[in-house]
This record gives sequence, structure tokens and C-alpha cells, in this order.
Amino acid sequence: MMSRYCVTLLLLAQAGCVRTERAPLARAAEYLWSQQADDGGWHSHTYGLLRSGQSLTPFVLEALLEIPKEVHSAPPAKVDRALAFIRDHAQADGALGLADPSIPDYPNYSTALAVSALCRARRRGWERQVQPMIAYLRAQQFTEQNGWHPADPVYGAWGMGGGRRTPPDTGHVDLSMSRYVLEALRDAGVPASDRVFEQALVFVERCQNFDPKQPVEADGCFFFSTTEFDTNKASHAGARFRSYGSTTADGILALLAASRPADDPRISAARRWLTAHQRDMQVSGFIGAAYQRWPRGLSFYYSSAIAQAFRSLRVETGSGIADGLKAAQRPDGSWANPENLVKEDDPLIATGFAVRALVALREPVRASTPK
Repeated sequence: MMSRYCVTLLLLAQAGCVRTERAPLARAAEYLWSQQADDGGWHSHTYGLLRSGQSLTPFVLEALLEIPKEVHSAPPAKVDRALAFIRDHAQADGALGLADPSIPDYPNYSTALAVSALCRARRRGWERQVQPMIAYLRAQQFTEQNGWHPADPVYGAWGMGGGRRTPPDTGHVDLSMSRYVLEALRDAGVPASDRVFEQALVFVERCQNFDPKQPVEADGCFFFSTTEFDTNKASHAGARFRSYGSTTADGILALLAASRPADDPRISAARRWLTAHQRDMQVSGFIGAAYQRWPRGLSFYYSSAIAQAFRSLRVETGSGIADGLKAAQRPDGSWANPENLVKEDDPLIATGFAVRALVALREPVRASTPK
């Protein structure tokens, strides 16, 4: 017979009076909001370059705005303060990240994230506010407007931002940066028929080891950059850069942002590789002892990107990422990577990526895995 204590406990539970462990997302939201500064921004205490808050603020804000209201409702006054921070630090031409011209804070990344955050917040006048930002991002693309042509390896891409880059000065150019700009353009409602996407696809497709006639040698996955040997973190295999998990998820998301359908052959090839090599939070594709810090060093970025990619493609991810994130969450609700390779040791960065991953993993797969 059930004891009187158990009966009482059961009744209290049914009435919602028993305290249960707060969801990781709710704890993460409380942590991130507690880190908002008086000026409305989020500022790194780990990296001086990120202390200005220009890139971190839209990054953190958009992550917080993705959390479902039933899990944690964003405080309107704090959202408004963050949006005011973005508005106050944006330049006349729409760029964010250039408040101090001598120390640029990832201008293209900052501006793209700001566009996406403004589109998600949808405060009055947001359409007008994003227009100069969109114009700035368009002007940053490596296309004919800046002297670049389709034969150039960087054609269609975006770099770090700031001053316009003209040949032969590419600066830093990578797939991740280009993906975030493409997502911002899509979020702002730029039509899929706009030539900016067609041009961007030239670069995105060049970052893919894809050849339907050689599916083994060209595995369908993505690498980081067409121009910078050292930034392709998995090194190379003969004439090709090696593919790896985080860039492959980026490639899928970039193709989807440019309106490629989920059953596009390029997306299907990348999906097959990711599905076959997915190892929970550990990034696949790194071969050799010299590269074994990267699977851990990219784990939060990867968790976010692959969760978003698989959600978009209706692919089951299993429980590995969610379980790994739950186990790694710190008592204050934050996450931090012991590895500092890509600044994930900053809890604002790791927690922002963890939130995006958990939000994406909450959404059920409503269709069968695409063939």
C-alpha cells in the first residue's frame, strides 16, 4: 500500500507544487540576461577584441529571442535596451562593429547578426532599421562592384568587413561568415531571385568537395575557405582540402539560405556524410594527432550548426548533443569550452551556441529522413 508520504507527494506533483529541475534552456536564459550590461550590451570579460559588445550583443540577443516563451520569456525592457545598443553603435552606412575604426569587431558578422536579431524582435520600425544594414552587407560582397569576377576564388563571398576589398587583396574570407550574411539577407526578406544569392552560391559551391561522378574522393562535404590554407582546420588530402563537420553544417545552412531545396544533390551529399559521421558534440573529419584539439575546440559551434541543419532537413539527431550539453552545463547556467581555439572558452560564446543547439533540438522531426 502506498504510504501517506507518497500519496501527499503525488498530489503535490499533480498540483504543480513539487519543484523540479529547471530546464537547461531556462537556466541558460537566466545566465545570459544576468550578464547584460547597463548599456544594454553584452561584453566579453575573456577577450579584449570582443569587449566592445558590438558582435556579442546581437549574437546573444538573437539566441535569447529564439528561446520559446513557454521556456523563458524575454523581458521586454531588456530586449529594448539591447536593440538600443545595436542602434546606437551602428554607423551611418549600416555597419555594426566599427564604432572604433582602429579595432574592428567582426563588422560583417556583427551586422548580419544584428539584422537577424532585429527581424526576430520585430519592434516597430525594424524594416526601416535593417535597410542600411542590408545595403552595407551587399556592398561588402566580393563581386564585380568591388572588382572581382567569377574566376576569382573569393567571388560571391564575404570577408571580415570594414573597408571594401578590391583585387588582389582578399583579406580573410570564409564559409562561416558568408553563411551568416546569407541567413541575414533571407531573414530580412530579400527575394530568393535576387542576384546576391546566385553570386554567393559560386563561393559556397567552391567550398564543397562535390563530384557526383566521384562520390568517394569527393565526399560532398565542405571546407572553410578557398583562399587560406591555414584556416582550413582539417588540412588537406592531396589536391583537396579535407571536409569536416562544422563547415559541412555551415555549407548546408548556406545553401538553404540561398533557397536551394532540401533535396538538392549537393545538400543530399552533405547530409549523408554528416549523418554517417555525426559523433554527438565531437566534430568529425579531423585526421591525425596534430588535429585532435579541433573536435573539442569547435564542439559548441558544431552543436549549434548541425542541430540547425538537421532541423531544417527533418533529420533525427538522437539525444547525444542534448545529453552532452546538459552534462556540461555549469551551475550558473552557462557553458564554457576548456579549449580556446575559437574563443569558446568565453561563456557568452559557448552559451549562445548551446542555446541555439537546444532550441533547434526541441523541434520534433515531422517528416521522414530525406533520401
